[in-house]
Amino acid sequence: MNHIPQLISDLALILGAAGVTTILCKKLKQPLVLGYVLAGLLVGPNFPIFPTILDLESIRIWAEIGVIFLLFNLGLEFSFKKLVQVGSTAAISGLFEIFFMLLSGYTAGRLMGWSFTDSLFLGGILAISSTTIIIRAFDELRVKTHQFASVVMGILIIEDLVAVLLMVLLSTMAISQQFVGVEMLASVGKLMFFLILWFLSGIFLFPSFLRSFKNLMNDETILITSIALCFMMVVIATKAGFSAALGAFIMGSILAETTQAERIEYLLKPVKELFGAIFFVSVGMLIDPSVLVEYALPLFFLVLIVMVGKTVFVSIGALIAGQPLRTSIQAGLSLSQIGEFSFIIANLGLSLGVVSEFLYPIAVGVSVITTFTTPYMIRAADPVYNLVRRKMPDRWYQALNRYTNTTQTINESSHWDEVLKDYAQVIITNSVVIVALLLIASNVLFPIVQQRMANPVLGGIITAILTLLSMAPFLWALIFKRSKRSSYKALWVDRKFNRGPLVLLELLRVSLALLYASLLLNTFFSIGVATVITGLIIVPAFVLFYQKLQQFYNRIESRFIQNLHSREQDGKSNYILPPWNAHLAFFNISPDSPLVGKSLLKLKLREKYGINVVMIERGSKRLLLPNQHEVLFPSDRIEVIGTDEQLSVFRSLVETVNTDGKILLADDNPISLEHIKVLSTHTFTGKTIRESRIREFTNGLIVGLEREGTRILNPDSTEIINPGDVIWIAGDKKLIRQIFQVA
Repeated sequence: MNHIPQLISDLALILGAAGVTTILCKKLKQPLVLGYVLAGLLVGPNFPIFPTILDLESIRIWAEIGVIFLLFNLGLEFSFKKLVQVGSTAAISGLFEIFFMLLSGYTAGRLMGWSFTDSLFLGGILAISSTTIIIRAFDELRVKTHQFASVVMGILIIEDLVAVLLMVLLSTMAISQQFVGVEMLASVGKLMFFLILWFLSGIFLFPSFLRSFKNLMNDETILITSIALCFMMVVIATKAGFSAALGAFIMGSILAETTQAERIEYLLKPVKELFGAIFFVSVGMLIDPSVLVEYALPLFFLVLIVMVGKTVFVSIGALIAGQPLRTSIQAGLSLSQIGEFSFIIANLGLSLGVVSEFLYPIAVGVSVITTFTTPYMIRAADPVYNLVRRKMPDRWYQALNRYTNTTQTINESSHWDEVLKDYAQVIITNSVVIVALLLIASNVLFPIVQQRMANPVLGGIITAILTLLSMAPFLWALIFKRSKRSSYKALWVDRKFNRGPLVLLELLRVSLALLYASLLLNTFFSIGVATVITGLIIVPAFVLFYQKLQQFYNRIESRFIQNLHSREQDGKSNYILPPWNAHLAFFNISPDSPLVGKSLLKLKLREKYGINVVMIERGSKRLLLPNQHEVLFPSDRIEVIGTDEQLSVFRSLVETVNTDGKILLADDNPISLEHIKVLSTHTFTGKTIRESRIREFTNGLIVGLEREGTRILNPDSTEIINPGDVIWIAGDKKLIRQIFQVA
């Protein structure tokens, strides 16, 4: 009689139970994650009514692989550039909410008499919302085209990144048992160093690799290669002292910048769902119903903290970031739950052996309850807003509107801002590369050379020469590179008092370069020999080969920038961040739409629905600000501007019932919605919109006007532009900003 391994029997039981519970969840219109957790509870050791898993250790390993694939997929959806593009609203709102939820969770734990580490991890568990649950709720409630949805998605991007950082920081703080200490600061510095290094080296290498072998790769080879890269980074991250999850996330975010990102994500989906299902089932297996009963009161207390705390803190953060009151409340109510990252953080605490066993089932219990309440919280946004609006004094409401208009108006950045950002970028990126080369030289290259050289002095000389050659382009950039030359010149000429700080910045760069060179030479030579080599060889070499070093560095930088923007050049990404109630959204024209075959002039979308069409994508072509005679065809992808209500009405005309309109957060979208505050010095002040010729000058369309707190959508062309007005223009952001910064 043949015997099968216990793991196969356990997998059959796990997947069978998961299949039944997920079908039940689909029937009840609940997230599949709940089905997986329920399946784990039923087949786990704490629920003896049904057959139980026996080989727990093997299932735990599969669950760890599931975490790796979940984080890898999250990285593919993340990308570092998205973090820059989410804007100040998401950054301010997200960081504000995370800080106060961390504080609330930690305080709640201490008030309930829990230990330091339990309270610390509780704060991390309660701080991160569930991307999976929110996206599912938005799909079911059909609110993806609403403005607040874009704010929520931006905050989720911030939360995802912070969650990855939290896993590192919580581990360090739990072990050191203190909030501030040398170990924690060293871990933070080490983490930031490796994040920057992995990003720079990954973007430089992997997109070029995939592009070079593009013609040789089919679906199978792309899947195998991407998984291999993922696990390679997992190994590197663990060797560097970080978690496997962080390595998977980093590799996913690097591959997210390649032209194969969507293809990798599509191919990886079945693998991620299989191992992810096993992870969530393993989460349910650790739930002890008796613990939930014992801790029923703390569980209820924590559910209230999540639902009320997240709603309040996200709403306040969004208001501080300049979002309207309605949008802020909608965003806050949407994020009032925790999910998969909370499981991962709780599991991290258990694996480190630093948290109590009751914390894990409590985290799962809070997640399950808040998952059920999420759709109802989103639906309650309008009633809550109306209640707040009725109770709020009018002067407060008008003050909020004025604050919103002020924060969303274009402000010209100062020359100092541009110069300091440029210096920081040059110093940080090149310093990271140089330090990495120093570490490789001393810890890897030098031992290898010594093994092959009988004379240790000669081995040191060879290692120093090879390292200096590799460092030379980056040392050149650290000393000489300056992108914002016009801003630097303007500061130098403007005031004599600016020259001292500018000279100090230059001295800082030169000093850092000399420090790095000295560190290298002192590793292999005495101080005297190092000084002689620096004075007689390195400095003259920089003078003689200045042009060569500049050209070589420019080639490296060009390759990096090309790889960084490869997805946009391939035309696969198109995301934006829409502000205000009238915002930008994408729709696909259904073949059955009544709009098909008609010109924009005949459709009169602006007159009938308040909708402005600002771009049409047709195959590989893009028609920016199409004229009135342009005809809409089936499968056209159009970008329009309108309010939530207008887009909801328009959506029914454009798409079939089973096609979701999507707000896409984009990298290369040439159309943006910009605010300009009208000054008395502007040449068009006192003229009508038609007479101002703003459309001709900016290649943009005026779609809104604000005057003394009153908002006019689609103002008439005869409307006179007055000083103090805020006009909204849909068009090329660079061109609009260029025109109005000159004005």
